[in-house]
Amino acid sequence: MKISGYLIDLEKTIETIRKKKYKTIALHLPEGLKSRTLKIVDTLEKETNCIIIVLADPCFGACDIANYELKNIGVEFVIKIGHTSIPNLGNDFIPTVFINALSSKNISHIVKKSLVHLEGTRIGVVTTAQHIHTIKIVESILKKQNFESIISDGDKRVYKKGQILGCNFSSGLKIADRVDSFLFIGSGNFHPLGLLLSTKKPVIAADPYSNTIKKQELIDLKDTILRQRYGAIANSKNAKNFGILIGIKRGQQRLELIYKIKDMLKSLNKKSYYIAMDNFSSIKLQSYRNIDCFVSTSCPRIAIDDYLQYKKPIITPIELEIVLNKRKWEDYQFDQINND
Repeated sequence: MKISGYLIDLEKTIETIRKKKYKTIALHLPEGLKSRTLKIVDTLEKETNCIIIVLADPCFGACDIANYELKNIGVEFVIKIGHTSIPNLGNDFIPTVFINALSSKNISHIVKKSLVHLEGTRIGVVTTAQHIHTIKIVESILKKQNFESIISDGDKRVYKKGQILGCNFSSGLKIADRVDSFLFIGSGNFHPLGLLLSTKKPVIAADPYSNTIKKQELIDLKDTILRQRYGAIANSKNAKNFGILIGIKRGQQRLELIYKIKDMLKSLNKKSYYIAMDNFSSIKLQSYRNIDCFVSTSCPRIAIDDYLQYKKPIITPIELEIVLNKRKWEDYQFDQINND
């Protein structure tokens, strides 16, 4: 099924629905695909005669899997479009299928345009789920121009070879010492920025939608982010009461980490409190006036993307180590959710 520049394979899922005789289905799409919702619903209703319930809540990724509460409205099956699954996560609550939305955008031109910006000859190739099917094309173009493509599997959280997530750059980290620079295919800044911060290797981002190449822009953005993070750490140095934020979304939970953080703070005579949330926002945290600093153990993007919205500093677990003098600023690392 082709919808406005994306290829979405619904056929196998329709067969599953028929076979299992599901009657009520929930459909969950990320913001970028919500404008295509009605066409997808019409197709599913026509082919399955099911009741389709559209989930209007934000869909942040494969980590954002179905809630048990959906059973209360009769949902028997969940379709998540636009993300690949996290292989070792599973879902014991409601059967869920992940259907990738593959971009039909031709990436050849933007890859060729990026060649003059690459550093060295050994190039690490990474991308997002929407362009993962174009890896071979990228390899072919680089090979013709005498570049060596280096592509790696990620850890158990990553579905495809060469794929990076907003919270996991293991596909890049595993080859960082073998490449001269990285070529990222995709849109947005967060993925290539995270790769740059994680690997500390040059990153060239080739965006097939805007037909632009980003390199210096990423370096400038990295410097801005690091200044912000330094400020957040400095503002947390005198904190006495810490709020340890726990993500309710199953794919964002790091329960062993929250216990470790609490023990670490306790050993330094710091008070800490567990605060669990589903969708994080600065407004929800304003009520906790006696908390001096929040430590996010959930999605690593929470502390970075919404930094300016929070009145109290919100930091990552790695940044907390710097606050507590257990790590030096020079050893700063980008927070990730890993599954080795």
